[in-house]
Amino acid sequence: MGFGSYDESEQQEVDADFDDDDAVQSSENSHKGTIEFENGASSDELLDRLEEIKDDS
Repeated sequence: MGFGSYDESEQQEVDADFDDDDAVQSSENSHKGTIEFENGASSDELLDRLEEIKDDS
């Protein structure tokens, strides 16, 4: 069977044997705030650099 092939016979029902209390709660790591980032380059400089990177490929 090749990469990306799907065979339903390989799929099984998983009997989860854990409590919800043991599971990771995604809300306990939520971030409430902002982030700012300045790299010191202008938009034109960044676009020029992007063109250079594309030309190198």
